Amino acid sequence: MKLTDEGRDRVAQVARRHGFSLDAAEALLAALAQGGGRQAQFDHPELGGMGQWSGGMLMIGEMFDNNLKARVAGLIQDLADMAGSVSQASQARGGESPWPSELGAPSSSGAQNDMRYAVFPASRRLAVMRGGQMFLYDTGEHQISGVSQQQGAGHALSFTSQHGPVSLDSLAPAGLPGAAPAPDAQPGPADAAPRPVKADESIPAMIEQLHALLSRGILTQAEFDAKKAELLARL
Repeated sequence: MKLTDEGRDRVAQVARRHGFSLDAAEALLAALAQGGGRQAQFDHPELGGMGQWSGGMLMIGEMFDNNLKARVAGLIQDLADMAGSVSQASQARGGESPWPSELGAPSSSGAQNDMRYAVFPASRRLAVMRGGQMFLYDTGEHQISGVSQQQGAGHALSFTSQHGPVSLDSLAPAGLPGAAPAPDAQPGPADAAPRPVKADESIPAMIEQLHALLSRGILTQAEFDAKKAELLARL
């Protein structure tokens, strides 16, 4: 996000007022601008790690540090109006959104480390930008309302819906709304139903692989238990 010298000075003044660095304030301003000045999802060590703010409710990683939480809340309040102006100016310039217009307007968006994401409820899509490449997922009946990031290998994103936690791996890859699938993506007779797994295909080895993913933080305990029960039921 580009700021004028005057804008940067304003942000620096707000940061000093609440005892934060300019870098922390700019990171929070960028997150607020992504949310139109009404919500934000951020990740910065000075702000208590990963956190989110929406509808006046604030959650930060350092949940028991009430003093830090109050300072972050004050910083948000002072930056929210400025972020709204930045967001409106960006929309007025047009053509700067990294997301395809076919997806519609995002209900929430943000960034975690080297990844950016946006949720598009109208088209039932979740967009993730990683390494300059965009990936789309079908959210189905999920109403995505929050995001967290599992620490460990891959820094996997995990989202929250009305059904509970939703791992990125559990969502089906998708294309743009209304686009026909590629010819090689059309399901054939062999793809109509999943092939049953036989006992001699080493289900225990598959469970061990799932356990390795659990140990690395890629799967949650609930996801591991569900997959394990599913595999054991096929024996």
